[in-house]
Amino acid sequence: MSPTEAGGEASQPGADQMATLERRHYGMATLIRGTLVGLYLALVLPLPLLASGGLRPLLSIAVPLGLVLVLAITSESVTVDAKGLVVGHPPWCGWWLRRGWSLEWNEITALTAVATSQGGRVYYLRSAKGSYLLPQRVTHFADFLNQLQQNSGLDTRAIGRISPPWTYQLLAGLTALMLLGELAALGLQSAGNLVT
Repeated sequence: MSPTEAGGEASQPGADQMATLERRHYGMATLIRGTLVGLYLALVLPLPLLASGGLRPLLSIAVPLGLVLVLAITSESVTVDAKGLVVGHPPWCGWWLRRGWSLEWNEITALTAVATSQGGRVYYLRSAKGSYLLPQRVTHFADFLNQLQQNSGLDTRAIGRISPPWTYQLLAGLTALMLLGELAALGLQSAGNLVT
């Protein structure tokens, strides 16, 4: 599907407005990050207990390493200041993920919307350097969009989250049920071992 314009060309704000912008930091929304980390734990924590003896040591190492990877991927954040915006990861994992980008406000020329196969919509910031995926899973999303609109001159009113909040709320509930079920099963198994 071809991209559609969602904000047209950017009209640059005044220098006074940009000079007064304080540095703001937007991490991944807590509900989204917590749900993804919880889902990882629910899916892999039972594996070392269910594995045969030879695989247990390997899985006991792989599960924590996987958790570090999930924490790193979900630590992406956006920093906004008077110069522009920077998308990236903290230093502890940024050196090996290397997936960040940055744009100055005066480099942003337009906003392009692209429909996803799931019926959602993602947005790309366009500049002479290329197109960059706009983060839509950050905390304080409305404030982030407000900063983007004020400093780039783009119309961000049509931009929403990539997924409605209820999808992550439902996934968080199912993840909690999985973890509770696994804890209950572990408790029953331990009680059975004590009896025998």
